Amino acid sequence: MFQIFLIILAIIAIAVALLGIKVLFGRKFVNMHIEGNKALNKKGIHCVQSMDRNMRKENPHRVSEHRKQLNSSDDAEE
Repeated sequence: MFQIFLIILAIIAIAVALLGIKVLFGRKFVNMHIEGNKALNKKGIHCVQSMDRNMRKENPHRVSEHRKQLNSSDDAEE
Protein backbone atom coordinates (compact mmCIF):
# COMPACT_ATOMS: atom_id res chain seq x y z
CA MET A 1 0.00 0.00 0.00
CA PHE A 2 2.78 2.40 0.91
CA GLN A 3 4.68 1.56 -2.30
CA ILE A 4 1.63 2.37 -4.45
CA PHE A 5 1.29 5.70 -2.64
CA LEU A 6 4.96 6.53 -3.36
CA ILE A 7 4.59 5.58 -7.04
CA ILE A 8 1.50 7.75 -7.42
CA LEU A 9 3.22 10.60 -5.59
CA ALA A 10 6.25 10.27 -7.90
CA ILE A 11 4.04 10.35 -11.02
CA ILE A 12 2.26 13.46 -9.77
CA ALA A 13 5.58 15.12 -8.90
CA ILE A 14 6.95 14.40 -12.39
CA ALA A 15 3.79 15.80 -14.01
CA VAL A 16 3.96 18.98 -11.92
CA ALA A 17 7.66 19.38 -12.74
CA LEU A 18 7.02 19.02 -16.48
CA LEU A 19 4.18 21.54 -16.34
CA GLY A 20 6.43 23.91 -14.39
CA ILE A 21 9.13 23.68 -17.06
CA LYS A 22 6.65 24.79 -19.70
CA VAL A 23 5.51 27.73 -17.58
CA LEU A 24 8.99 28.85 -16.49
CA PHE A 25 10.94 28.34 -19.70
CA GLY A 26 8.23 28.47 -22.35
CA ARG A 27 7.13 31.46 -24.33
CA LYS A 28 5.03 34.26 -22.87
CA PHE A 29 1.43 33.72 -21.91
CA VAL A 30 -1.21 34.79 -24.38
CA ASN A 31 -2.59 38.25 -23.65
CA MET A 32 -6.24 37.58 -22.88
CA HIS A 33 -7.11 41.25 -22.33
CA ILE A 34 -9.23 42.91 -25.00
CA GLU A 35 -6.69 45.71 -25.48
CA GLY A 36 -4.14 43.10 -26.59
CA ASN A 37 -6.36 41.80 -29.41
CA LYS A 38 -5.50 43.58 -32.67
CA ALA A 39 -8.59 42.36 -34.53
CA LEU A 40 -10.97 43.81 -31.92
CA ASN A 41 -9.02 47.08 -31.83
CA LYS A 42 -9.39 47.43 -35.63
CA LYS A 43 -13.15 47.04 -35.21
CA GLY A 44 -13.17 49.75 -32.55
CA ILE A 45 -13.95 47.40 -29.69
CA HIS A 46 -12.02 48.30 -26.56
CA CYS A 47 -12.02 47.43 -22.88
CA VAL A 48 -15.04 48.76 -20.99
CA GLN A 49 -12.81 50.28 -18.32
CA SER A 50 -10.72 52.10 -20.93
CA MET A 51 -13.81 53.33 -22.75
CA ASP A 52 -15.31 54.58 -19.49
CA ARG A 53 -12.07 56.36 -18.57
CA ASN A 54 -11.97 58.06 -21.98
CA MET A 55 -15.60 59.13 -21.73
CA ARG A 56 -15.02 60.72 -18.32
CA LYS A 57 -12.10 62.88 -19.51
CA GLU A 58 -12.66 66.60 -19.79
CA ASN A 59 -13.54 67.68 -23.32
CA PRO A 60 -11.38 70.68 -24.30
CA HIS A 61 -13.85 71.59 -27.07
CA ARG A 62 -16.95 71.73 -24.92
CA VAL A 63 -19.22 74.75 -24.83
CA SER A 64 -19.34 76.35 -21.45
CA GLU A 65 -22.85 76.57 -20.08
CA HIS A 66 -24.01 78.92 -17.38
CA ARG A 67 -27.12 78.31 -15.36
CA LYS A 68 -29.06 80.88 -13.45
CA GLN A 69 -28.97 80.23 -9.79
CA LEU A 70 -32.25 80.74 -8.04
CA ASN A 71 -32.08 82.71 -4.83
CA SER A 72 -34.08 81.44 -1.95
CA SER A 73 -35.49 84.97 -1.48
CA ASP A 74 -37.01 84.87 -5.00
CA ASP A 75 -38.87 81.69 -4.12
CA ALA A 76 -40.21 83.13 -0.88
CA GLU A 77 -41.68 86.24 -2.58
CA GLU A 78 -43.83 84.24 -4.98
